[in-house]
Amino acid sequence: MRKFLEKILPVVRAEAHCDIPCGIYDPTPAKIAAKTVARMVQQLNELKVPEDQNDAHSLNQYHNSVLRRIAVKEDHAQKCKEELLILWTDFFKAEHLAKFPNLHEIFWKAAKLCSKNKQEVNADAAQELIAAVDEIAKIFYQAKGAPEKYDAYKKITDTLY
Repeated sequence: MRKFLEKILPVVRAEAHCDIPCGIYDPTPAKIAAKTVARMVQQLNELKVPEDQNDAHSLNQYHNSVLRRIAVKEDHAQKCKEELLILWTDFFKAEHLAKFPNLHEIFWKAAKLCSKNKQEVNADAAQELIAAVDEIAKIFYQAKGAPEKYDAYKKITDTLY
């Protein structure tokens, strides 16, 4: 079938170095996801178990609140990982590795922090993830030749939550 289609349809050769046209990449979605993880951890740590363990309604409300926050935390930790992996695999190129030789290690550690935040309810790990995303964002803006944009990124994303 393929050979038949190649005979009747014109063949167009296309080359691209990434999945998406350049200029769309941005670390902000990763930061929003990381900040959401931290916020869910904060809320989980603030939840109080009902005093009356025989009050089924209160217990169900409590468990519902815990489970919903855990689901959001894990979902956003995964989103953060996906956004970071897009930057790592699609935006950064060999020339960036020459300029930032520890780039792979920085991304590897950030991805591991995403996993740790899925596995745990850990405020320190959530803050480490935010810091890792910021470190990647700083490198990202330097690689784009616009280090001044990092300050705007920080100003906007640090005010979230």
